[in-house]
Amino acid sequence: MADFSVAGAEIKRLAQETRGDKEGNWKRWGTYLAERQWGTVREDYSDNGEPWTYFTHDDATWKAYRWGEDGILGWCDRKGRLNFSIAMWNEKDPILKERLFGLSGPEGNHGEDVKECYYYLDGTPTHSYAKGLYKYPQEEFPYTDLVETNRNRTHHDLEYELTDTGIFDDNKYFDVFVEYAKASPEDICIRITVANRGDAMSRMHLLPQFCFRNTWVEPNIYEADLAKPRLSAIGNNRVLAEHETLGRFHLFADLAPDGSKPNWLFTENETNPSRLQKLPVTRGGCKDAFHLYTIHNDQSAVNPHKYGTKAAARYVLDVPAMSEVVVQLRMTQESRSSPTPFGEEFGRTFERRKEEADAFHNLKVSPGLTEDENQVHRQANAGLLWTKQFYCYSVKDWLKGNPNRPNYPGTQLVRNEDWGHLFNRDVISMPDKWEYPWYAAWDSAFHMIPFANLDIDYAKDQLSMFLRDWYLHPNGQMPAYEWNFSDVNPPVHAWACWRVYQRTGPPGQRDRAFLSKVFQKLLLNFTWWVNRKDVRGRHIFTGGFLGLDNIGVFDRSKPMAFGNHLEQADGTAWMAFYCSSMMSMAFELADENPAYSQIAYKFFSHYIAIAEAMNSLDGTGLWDETDGFYYDHLHTQGRSIPLKIRSIVGIIPLFTVDVLFERVIHRLPEFQRRMNWMLKHRKDLDGFMTFLEHGKEDANEGNGAWLLALPTKERLERILKYLLDEEEFLSDYGIRSLSKYHEKNPFCFDTGGSETCVSYVPGESDSYMFGGNSNWRGPIWFPMNHLLIEALERYHQFYGESFKVECPTGSGNMMTMQEVADEIRRRLVRLFLPDEKGTRPSYARGNRFAKDEHWKDLVLFYEYFHGDTGRGLGANHQTGWTALVAPILEHIARNRSGQPEVGG
Repeated sequence: MADFSVAGAEIKRLAQETRGDKEGNWKRWGTYLAERQWGTVREDYSDNGEPWTYFTHDDATWKAYRWGEDGILGWCDRKGRLNFSIAMWNEKDPILKERLFGLSGPEGNHGEDVKECYYYLDGTPTHSYAKGLYKYPQEEFPYTDLVETNRNRTHHDLEYELTDTGIFDDNKYFDVFVEYAKASPEDICIRITVANRGDAMSRMHLLPQFCFRNTWVEPNIYEADLAKPRLSAIGNNRVLAEHETLGRFHLFADLAPDGSKPNWLFTENETNPSRLQKLPVTRGGCKDAFHLYTIHNDQSAVNPHKYGTKAAARYVLDVPAMSEVVVQLRMTQESRSSPTPFGEEFGRTFERRKEEADAFHNLKVSPGLTEDENQVHRQANAGLLWTKQFYCYSVKDWLKGNPNRPNYPGTQLVRNEDWGHLFNRDVISMPDKWEYPWYAAWDSAFHMIPFANLDIDYAKDQLSMFLRDWYLHPNGQMPAYEWNFSDVNPPVHAWACWRVYQRTGPPGQRDRAFLSKVFQKLLLNFTWWVNRKDVRGRHIFTGGFLGLDNIGVFDRSKPMAFGNHLEQADGTAWMAFYCSSMMSMAFELADENPAYSQIAYKFFSHYIAIAEAMNSLDGTGLWDETDGFYYDHLHTQGRSIPLKIRSIVGIIPLFTVDVLFERVIHRLPEFQRRMNWMLKHRKDLDGFMTFLEHGKEDANEGNGAWLLALPTKERLERILKYLLDEEEFLSDYGIRSLSKYHEKNPFCFDTGGSETCVSYVPGESDSYMFGGNSNWRGPIWFPMNHLLIEALERYHQFYGESFKVECPTGSGNMMTMQEVADEIRRRLVRLFLPDEKGTRPSYARGNRFAKDEHWKDLVLFYEYFHGDTGRGLGANHQTGWTALVAPILEHIARNRSGQPEVGG
């Protein structure tokens, strides 16, 4: 018989957290520690706005951060006050391995890039259990080789990775597993397993370390009055952690595997001034004390009186060949401290929490997945949960405490000067805790789709967070990302809010309060878009990367010269998509409050205006009848010139499709009257868009439907021929962002005395133009594929079995829209599954990843993927939006088990 206490344990903890139970503060502690704080805008007090060079990886050894902390597979509270991470030394490295290494933007041949091997293996939403893996070489870490080799490679070459250096070739490395299990919300058990994969005994110095974030040297206005926290030894095996707002905790370190006691070291988490002044003798008692003590045997570096704001339990571990040793630690609230912290109960806590994690994840996916698919699903969710990060950034305080006021590189504009109201101090879902250790608003919207299955309340809170008064600009703009909060990302937040709302319960029992709250704020944001990005006031939108930064011939984030402007097919379609999402939300809210029917009609009519402009403005709008595709247009000297690049820009108009049900419209007589007027007097709209095409009524339900879409059905079919052509967009691994047609037929344009060309580049960008550390000129991106799949399913919802297209184009194989959507899903999942040789296309980097038992089951979720081979590219831990593979696998599982879709 199933143990339902195990199966429902994590669900119960989530419910306690949501209710705010006194004993249910389960999310107070979690894997919230950043993996990189150095090289970030928050820590940049330079006069040139180049954070990579102002605060480097080397600086982080001795220089205290102001706005956060970082560490390897770390842990902290939700306000980042007390932080835990591991430090290591293999007796060969020049520095203590305390944080992840990587290349800064200028050093990498494809931009910034982490050069480490680490993996998120498991996790639960309350962080009641979490497990991660770090692979640490036993030979000297090749810092110099990685920098120099990448610096000497061009943007036409592959990146040089840690696994390319040969450092792991003889298995001379440690697998370091870090596990956390909560005995209670304020009682965290920590287990570190060090496995020697080599064929000879090897020594490691392991320093599990705790530190308080430095808020006392340069406090901001929100922490200025706090007393300095303190870590101090009490007895032989116990440390007291005291913090004014966090409370008092006892920290324990168990005996070493050989029975010896660990040596507790203490110092201050403060900058070493002698290094800052480049003096020959460094001062003790600073941030770099453990480095100096361990590597340079400097006994004076640590505090002999056993107190400070940073402490580490130092173990010297002789790990036998092909064997492992275990180190145990515990952190517990002082009032619940036990005299025997490492008894049998410690081990049982881990066993119980692992069982509960297994049960929770089994609840979250239908039966029917293969073992490999389940593994991908589990690690995708683990990465999503581990990538939640405490993020602190008060722009007003940052500017005030920054006399140099860094400009954007090459300009006189002060970075983020217009965002003085912005105050961030939250646990936020990050794109990647190393390469993007800051939030990006449109990334976060996609993150919340898989999060809605794991932790619906967290998903709602994150979406609401970006709309709070201290996030949303007074003019209605949402902050984009810390490099430039005023930049523009695609407006997908409303769509994410609507999708998450649909997951809050069955129809009629959903969280209307959440929907109403976000809808009101989204109205402000929508108005900002209309007022700021419709240059001619004619419903054609422009400006900003809109997520597709280097796909065109112009830098779309900058104003164009001589009064020219770019009319963007994607920007305009995104606004129609925004209208569609807001209209759906207004329909839902009108069910209880008929006043919302007027707002629903406002978005309906705005959608029509955008569709009319996009399809017919200046003659043909952005549609090209000859090619059968949507293109950007350059508007110059009264002319509108199409930029004939077949890219995802022209596919995005398909995302805007919506199905309006008569059962809903009949309940809103005012909307129905206005819609009927539009049907009667605007028959001209039928010529260029799908304007309320009426479907067949369901005889049993009496439920007719109307279809609303930017392209006509005929135009849809023409676009789909390109989309499903394997010589154009359709790859073995999903939909490419640029047609393969441009591989042999680049699009070239004279941009004012020089010719700029766009050609199909399936891998990393071969140009530094317009954001050279990412590439939309061919690779496969999960967010675009996900939205396309949704759109195809909405088409199927309306047309059903009667509408089929050839897939792939030219194959003679006819598919419904649902079958096409499922085919794209199948190809996307193929990225992560081993082929007949054991190779995962996304991770095809040698036999080690196909056959070595210590590597082959590890999955990475890259930022994007090679358009031909599926090789993972860009940030290699961008689990945020690439975790969209999880709901894809959930759909596959439901199909196999015959279960219905959730939400809708």
